[in-house]
Amino acid sequence: MTSLDLLSPQRSAAITALRMAAREAAWLRAIGLGEGVTVTVLRRAPLGGPLHVRVSGGAELAVDRDLARHVEVEAA
Repeated sequence: MTSLDLLSPQRSAAITALRMAAREAAWLRAIGLGEGVTVTVLRRAPLGGPLHVRVSGGAELAVDRDLARHVEVEAA
């Protein structure tokens, strides 16, 4: 297992846990980034910027790199 911020571009993984405050975790689940969802990193912004990801439902999102450090994933 690793965290979403360490996932290489074009790699997919399943979200296994959200290791953060309940409010932040609830927000991520509401936008489609919850446990069991497959996520693919499309690209990483330079200088520690956000990750551009696609979730299994097809939505594309920008995720803050600091927040992505607390999203635990397992390679698919």
